Amino acid sequence: MHILVSNDDGYTAPGIEALVHALRDLAEISVVAPEVNHSGASNSLTLSRPLAVRKAPNGFTYVNGTPSDCVHVALTGLLDRRPDLIVSGINNGANMGDDTLYSGTVAAAAEGYLFGIPSIAFSLVSKAWSNLDAAAQYARSMVAHQLKNPIAGPVLLNVNIPDLPFGETKGVQATRLGKRHPSQPVIPTSTPSGETVYWIGPSGAANDDSEGTDFYALQRGYVSVTPLRLDLTQQAQVDQIGRWVNPL
Repeated sequence: MHILVSNDDGYTAPGIEALVHALRDLAEISVVAPEVNHSGASNSLTLSRPLAVRKAPNGFTYVNGTPSDCVHVALTGLLDRRPDLIVSGINNGANMGDDTLYSGTVAAAAEGYLFGIPSIAFSLVSKAWSNLDAAAQYARSMVAHQLKNPIAGPVLLNVNIPDLPFGETKGVQATRLGKRHPSQPVIPTSTPSGETVYWIGPSGAANDDSEGTDFYALQRGYVSVTPLRLDLTQQAQVDQIGRWVNPL
């Protein structure tokens, strides 16, 4: 079996090192990850310049581009053999609800899914990397399960792992995405020359954390597994829009 591993925190991040270490004896591992942190890059591809691909001393391949660039380049030119599975992470912080639209971690997995390859994105709720070893064990368990009992058809899973020691979680739940309130205000600051610049504000609080959502599961100590799709068509409005454009 062959697994392609990527992330959005960069090839030197503790999360990807822990993930690769946990998966090494399950399959052949190829790592193609961003050179620097690309959190929030979403599904962007770099089209304005060529991409440089280099090899790190630890054997990881890194690209001076986005997470989607990494997987795209790997699948369309770098790898000699198509992966059986693409795994992204382990991300530094959760990717729940609306966060998935911005997440580079999810985007790396989504790029594999677009190529018809089963893909899993792993995120650890802790931003301090606490209990990373436990998150890696959960990732290993799920990857091993997918390799042995593959889900029918291409699948894109978004997995969030609580900040708890291994064995102290309540279990694993299949969930749907919750919702957040709008983000908090931007944070203005000044450059040395006096120009006002802005930092994007923190994410908003959970708006829909009802039973069945990823928020609900994580709040109660469960690992959350959400199947995603990339069809953005609002099917319920197609007929309505058809009538609306008819006079045009």
